[in-house]
Amino acid sequence: MSKSTLEIPAHLIDRAKFPVIDVHNHSQWDGVWQVTDIPALLKVMDTVGVAGRVDLDGGTGDRLEQHLNLFRRSRPDRFAVFVSCDWEYYLQFEDFAGHFARDFAQGIRQGAEGLKLWKELGLTVKDRNGKRIATNDPRLQPIWDVAAEYGVPVLIHTADPVAFFQPLEGNELYHSLLRHPDWHFYGPSYPSFEQLMQEFEELIARNPSTTFIGAHVGNYAENLLRVGQWLDRYPNLYVDIAARIAQLGRQPYTARRFLTQYSRRIVFGLDKWPTPPDNYQVMFRFLETEDEYFDYVTEQDLSEGAKGAWKIYGVGLADDVLQDIYYRTALALLPRFKNDLEWAF
Repeated sequence: MSKSTLEIPAHLIDRAKFPVIDVHNHSQWDGVWQVTDIPALLKVMDTVGVAGRVDLDGGTGDRLEQHLNLFRRSRPDRFAVFVSCDWEYYLQFEDFAGHFARDFAQGIRQGAEGLKLWKELGLTVKDRNGKRIATNDPRLQPIWDVAAEYGVPVLIHTADPVAFFQPLEGNELYHSLLRHPDWHFYGPSYPSFEQLMQEFEELIARNPSTTFIGAHVGNYAENLLRVGQWLDRYPNLYVDIAARIAQLGRQPYTARRFLTQYSRRIVFGLDKWPTPPDNYQVMFRFLETEDEYFDYVTEQDLSEGAKGAWKIYGVGLADDVLQDIYYRTALALLPRFKNDLEWAF
């Protein structure tokens, strides 16, 4: 990571200007618990001003019970839990979507407040005949119907950065893909990025009664014009800003316009765990200041090839826009939090 010679103001943000609800975060990865020390997590949240946090890894059945016990039932004023899907298990059943939809509904009755679907759906998940299951596959309809019936959001991650779907030569994330070849989805084995976007849009259009949150700025942070067009067309679509500070921060003027225009349709998310305070603080610096040309990742992050090797700029959002993105939009999507987090506002 090069050291800049610019002499410019730096405004480091220790704590968010307003209370924050983190709608996109995790507690498990590949079946391994990443977050188990709730007092330590709450200490970080209190330090940086995060009032509420959504755990997206609830699963179903016994796994969901574990997550509900650890998070929502231990501190209902701070945590919510979403159901998630183990496709390997559910694809054992001929009516895999119907089977999962029933467990999803049961999960809501247990206390879950939404559904998280990973990028594997649409990208790599195949049915028992070896056919890729697209996000707009009609067989999935029972899942969207359950979400609509219970009035809970579906947070759906459909695609990774555009560069992950392009040839390696000349790729702006070349070093990331060298270190993580499993992130490279280019070639005949995978659908194109554009195909994934078309399937995503068709899913939203087909289900106007279901509320969707498009993860990672609608899965297309590189093209905010197109995401804005979706938000204009589909009132059932929201987006989070998790793990896309790299893409947003290198287009600060466009990003500011987008975040301001659609603030009532945008929720905050971090998508980084375990969660030291500085992961949140750099997000707050991006949103709250007009600082120029600053690092958004550590040397270690770059050495692991996790990000683009560039610097970013702050967007300096107005207070009313910050409040929308930090908590107001989330409260509209997760009404239970409105009462349990009343103390924070």
